[in-house]
Amino acid sequence: MKRMISTMGAFALLAWFAAPTAASAEEALGNVDNGRVIFQMGKGDSVPACQGCHGIDGNGNDEVGSPRLSYQVDSYILKQLTDFAQDKRVDDTMYQMNDISKALTEQEHRDLAAFVHTLKSPYIGSNLDQLRRDGAEVGDAHEGKMIAEYGVPGRQIPACKSCHGYHGRSAGRMYPAIGGQNYVYLKHELESFRNGANTSDADIAAGNKEDNARTNDYMGQMRAVAKNMSDTDIANVAAFLTLAKPNTPGNPRSPSHQ
Repeated sequence: MKRMISTMGAFALLAWFAAPTAASAEEALGNVDNGRVIFQMGKGDSVPACQGCHGIDGNGNDEVGSPRLSYQVDSYILKQLTDFAQDKRVDDTMYQMNDISKALTEQEHRDLAAFVHTLKSPYIGSNLDQLRRDGAEVGDAHEGKMIAEYGVPGRQIPACKSCHGYHGRSAGRMYPAIGGQNYVYLKHELESFRNGANTSDADIAAGNKEDNARTNDYMGQMRAVAKNMSDTDIANVAAFLTLAKPNTPGNPRSPSHQ
């Protein structure tokens, strides 16, 4: 029995050492140092520094509608860069990402995703009071929390956390982190998914879709959710998620994709 336990322990230890660390996963995905150069300095005349819009710490900017990249899932970043390059997603906020992504190679997409994965600035979220003073329509975070955590079953709106995890911190590599994301970006993307809800696969393949319609979600999941959300629902959920922190006294575990 002791020998069996010892053998099992040896296999467990071997598996632990064989498991890829966060660093090795980044290296397998791309070159972090090269990604850092592109993020901070750009590439030639066709690719401006990413930090110009997304900030040196990757926190994004509500004024220009740029998303927070810090703590984002690397595989999600890679997919978005690829989709922008292939026009499967259209940047109708900053009107730059399609051209920028096309000017980068596939390897440089991987390099950028690897570097972005290393950005771990504190979760700040948007200043909702300032947005209100600036005249923006801002939702009710308390109402948004109910949708994010419990959904609205009677209207076929599932809880956000069922895919995106506790406080939107990401439940796996397939789904992005949305907790702490900028309010303006969250609201815009939910509206874009709703606009794309009636776009068929044939229309997508033919490039026929209305402006401000996003259709590059996994298996159409976000479109299926957003089409049942009202303007008020979207504003409320965005207000809650931008303030949501991944760690709380009652739930101290760090995001799973760290």
